[in-house]
Amino acid sequence: MGGLFRQAALFHILLIWADCGLPATRNSWKLEMLRILKIAIIVMLMSGLGIGGAQAQGADIKSTIDRQIEAFRADDFETAFGFASPNLQRLFGSPENFRSMVTRGYPMVWKPAEVRYLELADVNGSLWQKVLIKDRKGVVHVLGYRMLQTDMGWKISGVQLFPSPGTGA
Repeated sequence: MGGLFRQAALFHILLIWADCGLPATRNSWKLEMLRILKIAIIVMLMSGLGIGGAQAQGADIKSTIDRQIEAFRADDFETAFGFASPNLQRLFGSPENFRSMVTRGYPMVWKPAEVRYLELADVNGSLWQKVLIKDRKGVVHVLGYRMLQTDMGWKISGVQLFPSPGTGA
C-alpha cells in the first residue's frame, strides 16, 4: 500500500508541475502545447513507474521464496521459518514444528531438483505466486504461494498444492 501512496503523491506533484506558470490566455497555443507535452511526459513516467513497481514486487516475492527454499535445502529450518508470515509462525510455534509440517506435507519444497516461477496473480486482494517444482524423483508439482507484505518485507502466508500437470483435477 505504501508504494501506491508514493506513486499517487508523485503523480499529484507532477500534475502541479504541468500547470505551473501557465497563464490562462486566449491566444497562448504554444503554452497549451507545452502543457500537453508535460502531461504526456507525466503519463509516460507513471506508466513506467507502474510497470517497474510490479516487476520489482515480483522480483522481491521470488527472492523470498528462493531464500526459503535455499534454507530448506541446507536443512536450516530456523531461517526458513523466518520467511513464514507472523500468523504461520504463531500457528506452528517453532522451527521444529514447521520442519515436521514441511517434510511430511510438502516434501517437494524441502529439497527440490528444479524450481520455476510461473505467473504472479492478485486473487481477491492477495498476491499468489505460482511455482512449478520438480522433486528429486522427477515428479512435477505446481504450488501457489500466498504472499504478505510486512514491515520486514515479503512473507509467505500460505502454500497451496495444485493438481500436477497431466493429472485430472
